[in-house]
Formats: sequence, structure tokens, C-alpha cells
Amino acid sequence: MSGSRFARVTGAAEELPAYALPVEQASERRVLADWPHVVTREWAWGGSSGEGVRVCIVDSGIDPDHPLVGTVREAVTPAGEGVETDEHGDANGHGTACAGIVRAIAPDCEIASVRVLGPDIGGTGRDLLAGLRWAIDSGYAVINLSLSTTRRAFIEPLHELADRAYFRRCVIVSAAHNLPVDSWPWRFASVLSVAGHTGNDPREFYVNPTPPVEFLARGVDVEVPWPGGATIRVSGNSLAAPHLAGICALIMAKHPTVTPAQLKSMLYLTAANVDAAQTR
Repeated sequence: MSGSRFARVTGAAEELPAYALPVEQASERRVLADWPHVVTREWAWGGSSGEGVRVCIVDSGIDPDHPLVGTVREAVTPAGEGVETDEHGDANGHGTACAGIVRAIAPDCEIASVRVLGPDIGGTGRDLLAGLRWAIDSGYAVINLSLSTTRRAFIEPLHELADRAYFRRCVIVSAAHNLPVDSWPWRFASVLSVAGHTGNDPREFYVNPTPPVEFLARGVDVEVPWPGGATIRVSGNSLAAPHLAGICALIMAKHPTVTPAQLKSMLYLTAANVDAAQTR
């Protein structure tokens, strides 16, 4: 660990630190913001269908023939140092359920699949890293991760990927573990962490005032698509994440230049337990 050296002034010129901004160039970095005085759901995503937004489901694969999922633009699975085309669909149903939730909320978004989980809903940390890296580098705007790892060996590489996504304006929506244990990447501040609530409205979500989970979305007794054209009712934080991922797709379709930081602010200001405070 080392401290930063002070820049020295030599005559009239100053040696600027990295990333510093000469004030005369500030106008070149002007940011246009047309946010209203009160941010409402209608302004944030009213009338949006998610059209043009690419959402990647990093999970157990997706059944591409399920009518509640619709078109899957591409499906891959980790292979060696990269990925290969995945022709096996869904290994256990988990990914199809998540994809169906996203599709129901943002019907016109584009959905892709990265299969990193097997029939037992388990997978390797290496596959998770490879799949997540591919999704980020492929330019997906929203990545749904209804999974996590408790292995601390993967904290650093996962953190690096989460930050890479954040700086590329890619939003990772990550489900909290169903048990009160430490797991990742949902605990990283650069991702959007979600746990479930017992409500029935798929677009109702809440801000959680007691971190580390940031938001609460529908996740209990949810009817979801299942491979083979079926549907089942299940519960879990895994289902809460795609509900919020779908809402993120709606927002990003209506506001294409939104950053992850701005997106979190929009979600905060339009959460069911914050709306009333805005209008006081």
C-alpha cells in the first residue's frame, strides 16, 4: 500500500494527476439530464416493452420452445477458455423460469442464455466466471444472476467482473442467497441485489433499508414456465431477481443512456415504499 504523491506546480503549468479534469474542458463533458422534479413510474418506464434491450440469463439454460419464453437470440455454455453453442436447452428448469419472468415483464426485450448450472442446480466457479465474462464482453445490457457462490476463492475475480460490467453500463441483477450465509456476487455494491417478497404484483418492488440486500421483488408462490411447456409454482430469491431484471429492461429501453448508478436511483425513487415520500 502506498499513498498518492502530490502533483508539483512547475511555473504556470501543473502536472495533473491521472483522471483529473482541467476546468476549461468541463463543458466537453456536459451531461444532459431531463429528469423531472418527481420521478414517477410513468416517467421511468411507462409505455415501455423493453424493446431493443438485450438481457442475458446466466443460469441452467433455457427451453427455447416454451411459449412463455419466446425467442432466445443465442444460447452458449462455457467450453475451455471460451464458450460454445449450447444445444441442450435447460438442464433443470431454473433458467427457463427466470427467462419466463423477464419475458412477462419486458415482452419485447431480447433474451439470451448462458448455461453454467447442471441438473442438480450446481456448477463450477470457473464456469460462472467464464459465462459472466462472456455476457459482459458481448455487450448485454442486463445480466440476470439467480445464483451465487459461497467460495471465497472466487470473490476477487467476481468483483473484477462486476466492476467491469458497471463501468460498461451493464447492469448485473443478482439474487441473494436463500439462506442467511455470505455468498457472492449479490453482496457487491456494483451489482443490483434482490430478495423476495410475498406480494402478488410482478411490478411491485421495495427498497430494503437494511443492507446488504438492496431491493425486494416478488419471489413467493410464483407461477413460472417449466421445460416441456409446463408451468409450476415455486418460491425463492431466484425468482425475485428476474422480476427486477425485467423492470430494468423497461427502464433501459425508455432511457437508453442511463447508467447503472442512475438506474439504481430510478428504482429507489419508484419503489413502492418510497413513492409516497416523493409527493409530500
